Amino acid sequence: MSDWPEVGEGSGDARSSAPTPAPDGGVDVREQFRPDDHPTDHFLLTTVVGSYPKPKWLNRSQDLVDDEEYDFDEEHLHEAHDDAARLITNEHERAGLDVVCDGEMRRNEMVEYFAHRIDGYEFNGPVKVWGHNYFDKPSVVDEVTYGEQWLVEEFEFTSGVASRPVKVPITGPYTLANWSFNEHYDDEEELAYELADLVNEEIEALVDAGARYIQIDEPALATTPDDHAIVGECLERIVDDVPADVRLGLHVCYGDYSRIYPEILDFPVHEFDLELANGDYEQVPVFQDPEFTKDLALGVVDAHTAEVEPVEVIKENIKKGFEIVPPERLTISPDCGLKLLPREIAYGKMENMVQAAREVEAELDSGEIDVGFAAPPADD
Repeated sequence: MSDWPEVGEGSGDARSSAPTPAPDGGVDVREQFRPDDHPTDHFLLTTVVGSYPKPKWLNRSQDLVDDEEYDFDEEHLHEAHDDAARLITNEHERAGLDVVCDGEMRRNEMVEYFAHRIDGYEFNGPVKVWGHNYFDKPSVVDEVTYGEQWLVEEFEFTSGVASRPVKVPITGPYTLANWSFNEHYDDEEELAYELADLVNEEIEALVDAGARYIQIDEPALATTPDDHAIVGECLERIVDDVPADVRLGLHVCYGDYSRIYPEILDFPVHEFDLELANGDYEQVPVFQDPEFTKDLALGVVDAHTAEVEPVEVIKENIKKGFEIVPPERLTISPDCGLKLLPREIAYGKMENMVQAAREVEAELDSGEIDVGFAAPPADD
């Protein structure tokens, strides 16, 4: 086994220090999610990125609200959302996940959902993004302000029906800015910073409600890598005054990670959630030099394939993560949200993913798995 430094222990690189405002004991921030009855000494945290296939009847419920022929109103839809959130949260728990969410049952799309709740946005109809796909791209037409809470009610309901810790995914300010038309601010950077302050306000409300694991989704980062400094400043604003015991993750998917690494190591988060399975782990070497000093949430099942990977295949994928971080800094998750898959496929992927993680933990305990990766030597 490799001689790994603890989070925050010096390695000759300034990036090896723990993120601000988190304390040096970043591993402890992760350990709070270990179940009391966890059967092995090793612990590979299992979770999901966020979105999950909605029950068909939930989509039908939305159609009924919009159809004047039916006596089905917003109150009925709210009840349907509650039922779906309860159902999917339970589905995540049945699959064995250590940290769950409701599959974003109340959300329609990762930008549109928040734009409807931020003063200063308006909608002028869908735009074509690729092929026959359309996106209801919002426009920023006035100063963005925080008019209502976005996710607190969702979190409180989910945590109330869950028996396991709940993670809250929230779209990051850079993606909220980049995937919108800017008709008010001088540039996209100014808009992103204003939105970061609003995200900070929402996260503070979530923390007050009891949230301890928050994932910031920034899929736009890997496609516009020259703006990594803007994302870094946004994150500094987001984490301001967030308590040290709140685990902060950043989800990035799609793109060439070498264009944002190692600069992202300066970001003030505990964990990076990365899509690597879809690319057959060809980008693993990107994160080996310089040393990856954060926790890694590794995608071990492909969110783009409608096939359930066998447990043995997922176990080999998990071991790819040991080429970047030691087991105590590895989180196991899908590549990305699973909402576009058939629901039985999504569940099968989660179930096999958890089983693979538990088997790898046992093999680590018994010494059957030699991590075998030595961190790059620190510069003198």
